[in-house]
Amino acid sequence: MTDKPNKYRHDSTASRESRFEMPENMVCGRNALRELLASGRPIEKVLIQRGERTGSLTSLMYELRERKIIWTEVDKTRLDTLTGNARHQGVVAYTVEREYAQVSDILDCANARGEAPLIVICDGIEDPHNLGAIIRSADCAGAHGVIIPKRRSVGMTPVVVKASAGAAEHMLVAKVTNLAATIDELKEKGVWIYAADMDGKAYYSENLKGAMALVLGSEGFGISRLVKEKCDFVLSIPLFGQVNSLNVSNAAAVLLCEAAKQRHTV
Repeated sequence: MTDKPNKYRHDSTASRESRFEMPENMVCGRNALRELLASGRPIEKVLIQRGERTGSLTSLMYELRERKIIWTEVDKTRLDTLTGNARHQGVVAYTVEREYAQVSDILDCANARGEAPLIVICDGIEDPHNLGAIIRSADCAGAHGVIIPKRRSVGMTPVVVKASAGAAEHMLVAKVTNLAATIDELKEKGVWIYAADMDGKAYYSENLKGAMALVLGSEGFGISRLVKEKCDFVLSIPLFGQVNSLNVSNAAAVLLCEAAKQRHTV
């Protein structure tokens, strides 16, 4: 269902951007800044490309002025250097260091909404564009949080935030030391664990209405053996073409939309 080991084909632009490590407290791009303003997170400083006043940037500058957030005009070359030539759209902002949520915060969020927990667990997602897309799908599906490991995984970088189309500013993201131990804790709380892999039952034949966590494996190697052994069920997406696997972020969108449909269908 997701990409087979060593078959993942990186987009050339994605590869270049992922090799450059921007600090996690940097936000680049106009939509990313707009979502940052909407989230209410403190903004330390904003850099705007000198002479750039096109499109939505004018309204963003007006909002910055209304909130008494001072910006500085800089040359495009400086923004290019700071972002590793990412598509910054003439604006870069620095916020306070991101505070990751706790797993308990995610469960509390579900409880506050009066809903069964819907959680996404990313087991070693390394491409920031994939993680951003997964967070976006999780938000659209009404998930309560995303869990990522501290090691062998991309963190909440500016590329991830931008790829999430703003969803990263609203989604609870927890970073944990041990995924297997975290899964055990979730199971103790009554959460069923579903692995997304190629050797399971068709996803639409499973009941996804209850408390659940969806485990997604890395682009190159899938779900690690120990984590998969902890899972209660395995979900697969039947495919009928010549290609026998989906990109992990595409698979996440399919599975999360099915969970959302089951949970919100009367």
